[in-house]
Amino acid sequence: MDIVTVPSELQARCLAWRAEGLRLALVPTMGFFHAGHTSLMREGRKRADRLVVSLFVNPAQFGPEEDLDRYPRDPERDARTAEGCGVDILFMPAPEAMYAADHATWVEVPELAAPLCGRSRPTHFRGVATVVTKLFLLAQPHLALFGRKDWQQLTIIRRLARDLAIPVEVLGLPTVREEDGLAMSSRNAYLSPEERRQAPHIRKGLLFARKLIQEGARETSLLDAAVREYWAQHFPLGRVDYLSFVHPETLRAVEHVRGPVLAAAALQAQKARLIDNLLIDPGCTVQSDLAL
Repeated sequence: MDIVTVPSELQARCLAWRAEGLRLALVPTMGFFHAGHTSLMREGRKRADRLVVSLFVNPAQFGPEEDLDRYPRDPERDARTAEGCGVDILFMPAPEAMYAADHATWVEVPELAAPLCGRSRPTHFRGVATVVTKLFLLAQPHLALFGRKDWQQLTIIRRLARDLAIPVEVLGLPTVREEDGLAMSSRNAYLSPEERRQAPHIRKGLLFARKLIQEGARETSLLDAAVREYWAQHFPLGRVDYLSFVHPETLRAVEHVRGPVLAAAALQAQKARLIDNLLIDPGCTVQSDLAL
């Protein structure tokens, strides 16, 4: 495995691979790897001749009061993990290598970025969309792999690739979870022991919403109230940032469940903001989490 820090070097290597007719896969990350990241790497390794993983804590997607400076980092361990997953290039640029001092160009998908996380993080997805577009241009991948834990991010990236005619397949893989159901996240390291004990109830609250829908509930205002009450009882250390029931492709809020609906949530613990989601099909009485 090679570690590359210069964007132009990454681009030259990847263009040369494409000229040889090789298939390239890209896994964009911010590092501090866990099993969710390695699942993406291993899937990319299966599907491509060359695998590129980017490790870049992107300052453009952090707000002024967010955790850029304390975001967990362990590049040496990450490098060993990436090499063990068969990564060909680990791309680890410095911020100044990705953003010139007079950087003035941004990629935005405002309609999809406004709801859900966009309400409390209004510039976040502009930073995400911009850096992912840059990575697509540098790595020239045929395939890019993301987790479905951040459904909104995945939806935005698919739309920007379509709208800008970027020739890349954007693949979303199932959320990888701890044994107790908590979605894996680098920010889980921020949780206190009691917060960590309560945090799996984020997922259980969404599963409770699915149970209510399967039993015939359709008004999302009632579902919202029921899930919030569940969290108040079982995750009192978490403050609800949002709970929304939205169309899974447009991310527009729905008031009455008539077809598949995405239940998406973010809860704020003392130092960690945790997100999760659940795709619910009211017409399906038996649903596997692996399909979500």
